[in-house]
Amino acid sequence: MTNIILCGGSGTRLWPISRSLMPKQFVKLFGDNSLFQLTVERNAKVCERQFIVSNQDQYFLALDQLEALDKTDSKYLLEPVGRNTAPAIALACMALDKEEIVLVTPSDHLIKNEEAYSKVVERAIELAKRDNLVTFGITPNFAETGFGYIQAKPENNECLVLSVELFKEKPDLKTAENYLKENSKLSIQNLPLKYYWNSGMFMFKAGVFLEELKQYAPEIYNATKKALETSSSDGKMIRISKEDMLAIPEDSIDYTVMENSSKVKVVPSDISWSDVGSFDALYEELPLDENGNTLNDKHISVDSKNNLVYGDDKTIATIDVEDLIIIDTGDALLVSKKGSSQKVKEVVEQLKDQDSQLHHIHETAHRPWGTYTVLEDTPGYKIKRIVVKPGKRLSLQKHYHRNEHWIVVSGTATVTVGEETKIIRPNESTYIKMGEVHRLANDGVIPVILIEAQVGEYTGEDDIVRLEDDFKRS
Repeated sequence: MTNIILCGGSGTRLWPISRSLMPKQFVKLFGDNSLFQLTVERNAKVCERQFIVSNQDQYFLALDQLEALDKTDSKYLLEPVGRNTAPAIALACMALDKEEIVLVTPSDHLIKNEEAYSKVVERAIELAKRDNLVTFGITPNFAETGFGYIQAKPENNECLVLSVELFKEKPDLKTAENYLKENSKLSIQNLPLKYYWNSGMFMFKAGVFLEELKQYAPEIYNATKKALETSSSDGKMIRISKEDMLAIPEDSIDYTVMENSSKVKVVPSDISWSDVGSFDALYEELPLDENGNTLNDKHISVDSKNNLVYGDDKTIATIDVEDLIIIDTGDALLVSKKGSSQKVKEVVEQLKDQDSQLHHIHETAHRPWGTYTVLEDTPGYKIKRIVVKPGKRLSLQKHYHRNEHWIVVSGTATVTVGEETKIIRPNESTYIKMGEVHRLANDGVIPVILIEAQVGEYTGEDDIVRLEDDFKRS
């Protein structure tokens, strides 16, 4: 069985922790592992293989985190742009044997009851073997308006499997409360529940899903098939061209297949699940002190209760405040009432309208070769701390609007400027004039750390002309 892991989301509802170049699935919110790593480890217990479907900009985050887990045999499918879940799942299924059973999971969900999870997966496998499309219905415990719901009915006396009557859109609060009231009445009578949260997790044979997609969404099926046929592949990684990806209609698996197919079954899943889709949801999953504040060594609390306080660098002091969300990331500060954190996406939209990069990137940006941290960004100049991993190198590139000064702090850098290549050691520097072709490499065994000072009329990240790149970036 193959675990198809969808990890192309941007997680804007957890801004400013989550950014499009470091979305929530790769942030280590719970101990030493990210949600992506927890997903991989959880499903490795029930699946033999992982097939990662990722935005091409996030591939290297996934690769690094899989290497940290010592899981380097995964297969990858890289999308230049996202087209929602139906095309993503279809592309992966077309690359597999049609009889292969796949467990499709988002990469950013938290499941704490893994014993119960294993049992519902086993139940789903039996259904998938009989050519059903299986979805996992989460037992709702409050009136959530941010999820879709599944209206189901029992199929057997044990009520371990349900048939789908309807998929419900995200309801308003009154409708969601009515769903829970109806569930409560049924529970009192020891009858199976009628309404479940739609978890976004699925199981089926690859070929069965594709046949249903071909029947109910032929435009997506045909465009996806063409995109895969013209893709490039080295056996481990499949790259879809941007032109072919944009030609695929954008839609979700729910709208295209699950709401239309007669083969859909629901497995009730009481597995301590959360999509960690808002700061309110995150608060419910984090450890708390005796006053209901999230545990944080940098937080000084004076008569403050029930607050989510997140920040690693600054000391955050609160006095006489309750039910707040306080998120500090160095370059951005969010303060919200608890219960209002869904409105964070409105902040992100305003940042986009302002052409700000704050929704896109952190002060520290992760690249396939390492990281850079912006230390100062002022009109006319920018200062960065750059870390290049051993054996990696940046693209061969040039800039039209800036000069660069590099000072090596640690390690030994191999620097190419024009036709000349030289070694730069700690406390040594080099200068790259505007327009000169250059490259930075680390041929050593320890990270290279350097300070880069950019001077020019424009220091934006899009002033990079890549002439050659190990990571096939344009």
